[in-house]
Amino acid sequence: MPSVSHLRALQALELAIRTGSLKDAASELSITPAAIGQRIRALEDYLGYDLLVRGRSGTRPTAELEAALAHLTAGFRELDTVARILDFQRVNEIHITTDSDWAELWLKPRLEAFRRDNPNTLFCINGVGDVPMRLGHADFEIRFAEPAADCELLFHDYLLPVGSPTNTRRVAALPKDTMLEGFPLLHLDNYRDKGGGIGWPEWIARFGYRKTAPGLGIRYRQVVHALEAVYADSGFILCGLALIAPMLERNRLSTPFPLEQGAWTSHAYHLVSNREALRREQPERFRLWLLEQAAATRAELRERVGAPVAS
Repeated sequence: MPSVSHLRALQALELAIRTGSLKDAASELSITPAAIGQRIRALEDYLGYDLLVRGRSGTRPTAELEAALAHLTAGFRELDTVARILDFQRVNEIHITTDSDWAELWLKPRLEAFRRDNPNTLFCINGVGDVPMRLGHADFEIRFAEPAADCELLFHDYLLPVGSPTNTRRVAALPKDTMLEGFPLLHLDNYRDKGGGIGWPEWIARFGYRKTAPGLGIRYRQVVHALEAVYADSGFILCGLALIAPMLERNRLSTPFPLEQGAWTSHAYHLVSNREALRREQPERFRLWLLEQAAATRAELRERVGAPVAS
């Protein structure tokens, strides 16, 4: 029987063939295309030959893989069926795939409240948690994307400059048109890569406070990593208010400029539910709770900065 790592590699391989690209396969598993590629390369190294041909027209199987392709596809189709059947025996488990920043900064601080009211619920978020990751589709997926027919709106976020209280005091003493001059700007690729956000060059062009090099600075792919630099007084970031509101309330972070000097994301966080999962009581209860929490976040944002440009 294949090891767990080989099963994951085979899953990545099957998805890459079925979707036609490593990017689309990664999206289905909520991991990076690089991680998909690493899983497949590890299997190729183990076998000693290539399994995929990557070209302009997409991802294709090699001749070696062609001989096993029908069995690979049928195998994972059967595993999906088994997973759906066995799900009903795991009535208290909830499996979620999502953006790691959203999970860490927005969901986890709220999750204890749900656990108190539902003490027997077991969570697995992005493969980590109370129970191991399972094969097959997750119960819920949270996407930062444009609306789609299969999703429910959670909330748009509002991007604005954020710094440490110390750095906020420092810039407050400087001339208004050059308040950010000389201070490190930390750039988040998280919003730009997924669409719907602005960066420092656009923000400074709109609001000012700096005249040189708005595009220079350290780049981060995740908000949680950039926040560590902000806590250490290492610069300012443009970050979503919904994600960092608790840190503002605890004075770990501060906003150096008026709240109206920000921008709504055109994309939003959306909930995609596995309809099979909603036949179980706990996932449906979690879905309703999550929508209530998201509605509260939308109300809080409206109270602070007004209505989003799109909702």
